[in-house]
Amino acid sequence: MTELSHVDAEGRARMVDVSAKADTARVAVAAGALHTTPEVVKLVQADDLPKADVLTTARIAGIAGAKKTSELIPLCHQLALSSVQVHFGFTEDTITIEARAKTKGPTGVEMEALTAVAVAGLTLHDMVKAVDPAAVLNGVRLLTKDGGKHGHWERAADSGDAAAKSDAAHRHSPSHPHPEAHNTIPTEGSRSAVVVVASTSTAAGTRVDKTGPVLAQWLTERGFSVRGPLVYADADIADGLADALDGEPGLVITTGGTGASPTDATPEATLAVLDRELPGVAEAIRLRGTATFPLAALSRGVAGLSGRTVIVNLPGSPGGVRDGMAVLDPLLDHLLAQVAGGGSHE
Repeated sequence: MTELSHVDAEGRARMVDVSAKADTARVAVAAGALHTTPEVVKLVQADDLPKADVLTTARIAGIAGAKKTSELIPLCHQLALSSVQVHFGFTEDTITIEARAKTKGPTGVEMEALTAVAVAGLTLHDMVKAVDPAAVLNGVRLLTKDGGKHGHWERAADSGDAAAKSDAAHRHSPSHPHPEAHNTIPTEGSRSAVVVVASTSTAAGTRVDKTGPVLAQWLTERGFSVRGPLVYADADIADGLADALDGEPGLVITTGGTGASPTDATPEATLAVLDRELPGVAEAIRLRGTATFPLAALSRGVAGLSGRTVIVNLPGSPGGVRDGMAVLDPLLDHLLAQVAGGGSHE
């Protein structure tokens, strides 16, 4: 049994001395869910509750909670947080919450991420209780952590984890949470993936995205640890890609923003971060689409490599995403193995 670091030799609680530990970059991601009614979910999306601006208030509360963690949890260290992000998503009867905390220091930020989720969730409960006093906050859990001597850790999928199940098919606005996490090889990022949705209307809460959750579920079923869908307005898609690439995942798949309208900017934002293109992948996706839908030829989506991360643009339609998955399904394992240095087959 692992010895508990917060208990001394006499069984008394103590604050661990971390002064001898080296400062390293540390990141933790936590998630949770507020289960409520479909009516409340729609009211929150439309910002039509008696207490207005629900998500902004809960987001700010979550960030403030992370910053106060050492005051709330007695044995936690004070940390200089470099970033705290809180994001929300929706299923029919659930508001999902994800928090991502970063620091550079001698100890981890797991408790900061968990506290951000808990405080954001409690704030959501406070904001919706006039309509649904029976709302339930549950499933507050750590998804991933990075940094320190133990490196990367991810929560294993658990078929009995009801909260994880509730996350598996959600959409996210204005940026993520996390379907069920799966174990991956700790030294490789190739089995980690991020889904990014470029949609101004979805980011504004006026449209329900039907592409990102499908992609996230598909990748999860293929053994990927998935972050997202992250939802960004078309004008902000460059920020969405920067967010997705933070942490150097093995794969980033975007949907939307690939057409010819003046606001479609996903290909340009993607090209700006690519080191090398994979034109055959993008062309194969277009060809498969045009076989049944001639307008698929108008997609300007690109694919390529940003460092060791594969990025693929897919159209913003369910049919375009299905075509993309069909093309990628036989390619992904070999492509990711090549990028990770696993050789190639001529």
